[in-house]
Parts: sequence; structure tokens; C-alpha cells
Amino acid sequence: MMMLIWFMFLIMFFIGNLIFVLKHKHLLIVLLSLEFIVLMIFFFLLITMSYVDYDLYMLMVFLVFSVCEGALGLSILISMIRTHGSDYFQSFNL
Repeated sequence: MMMLIWFMFLIMFFIGNLIFVLKHKHLLIVLLSLEFIVLMIFFFLLITMSYVDYDLYMLMVFLVFSVCEGALGLSILISMIRTHGSDYFQSFNL
């Protein structure tokens, strides 16, 4: 049963990475795929730390950093939409 859970998390992690690589034209889709990957890592750590009876305080630190990462991504998305009109990466002139 535990091997099935590990395999499921591995498949979901690779799906999140595949979406991140293939759908890189819009910032919102990239941010959603990154949040999906962070959630899969959180659930993986939760299952692993619960399985070995480890202290779960590090999961709270991980959640704090992932929330800060999400807030930073949303602020970048909002500033990009206000300055360029959309979240489409091709609208930039580098």
C-alpha cells in the first residue's frame, strides 16, 4: 500500500513538472503548476514524516515559505498585468 502512495506522488510530481515545462506562455499557468508541485512535496513530506514518527514542525516552516512564495508570485502577476496588459510572456520586449 505504501508503494502505491509513493508511486502516486511521483506521478503527480512529474505531471506538475510536465505542465511547468510545456505550458510556459502564461505566468498564471506557470504559477499554478508550481503551487501544484509544492503541494505534492508537502504531502510527500507529511506522509514520510508521519510514517517515521518525526516531529511535524518543519512542515509548518515549509508551509510558511510556500505561502510566501505564492504571495510573491501573485504580486508579480498583478504588476505584470498592470504594466503590460496580460500575463503572456511574449508581450515583453527583452
